[in-house]
Amino acid sequence: MCETSEDTVAAGPEKPLLPLPPGCVTGAFVQRRKRFSVELLLNGASVWVHSNNSGSMLGLTRPGAPVLASPATNPARKLKYTQECVWLTESAVPSGPADSGPEHGRGFWVGVNTSVPNRMLEAAFRAGRLDFAAGYATLAREAKRGQSRLDGLFTGPDLPPLWVECKNVTMVEDDAACFPDAASERGQKHLRELMDIVRSGERAAMFYLVQRPDGHCFAPADFIDPVYAELFYEATACGVEIYPYRAAISPRGVDLGGLLPVRDVSKGRNGNFSRW
Repeated sequence: MCETSEDTVAAGPEKPLLPLPPGCVTGAFVQRRKRFSVELLLNGASVWVHSNNSGSMLGLTRPGAPVLASPATNPARKLKYTQECVWLTESAVPSGPADSGPEHGRGFWVGVNTSVPNRMLEAAFRAGRLDFAAGYATLAREAKRGQSRLDGLFTGPDLPPLWVECKNVTMVEDDAACFPDAASERGQKHLRELMDIVRSGERAAMFYLVQRPDGHCFAPADFIDPVYAELFYEATACGVEIYPYRAAISPRGVDLGGLLPVRDVSKGRNGNFSRW
């Protein structure tokens, strides 16, 4: 269990950092037969929509769950919509400002579009809302380092390069927002690369965007990928910075919330927490 975070998330501002485009639709989840597409029931018809989420979306593939999808920007694309978020009905979540979705049940939106964290990193930086990047002048997306590419590279006068890798978080277990939701060799590789960067004298950070409001701390999902969890805590000890930001999700779009505390592995799964 987690201690309750002081940060609260409402339905989001009128103008979120990442607004959803006009023309979004809401359908009912049917199935996820293929890795990058899901079937929805939209206005009584079966429609396949694109999903860029390669994780398991554990707990978010419930038949009948409302799904918000945005129209494709390319009119020639085979799948005309992209899955943005899933409505999770939860009786433990009281009705209120955060209950901005379907009227039939209390709950909240969970953002499953994995391109959002990368775009949020840039939008929040341009808006001056990333304290850990204060003083940096530029952000390069998909920056190359050796044979690899990382999601972001911040540079600025008289400041060490700051390399950032972004991850989307959609799973909560025992009040903790957890990543990954499926074993991830790619995620393990990124942590090793970030440790190498720190050892070279530069800064490195993980930017986790928690796209649901019910997690009160952050922890690696040791019960799903123990190797990733071990590398995560090794990376924190090495000096890799950890920034789990909560997001505010609504049909208007996605906005940046506050930082969540990180669970201290030395205290076990019910242990103490730290803030960067």
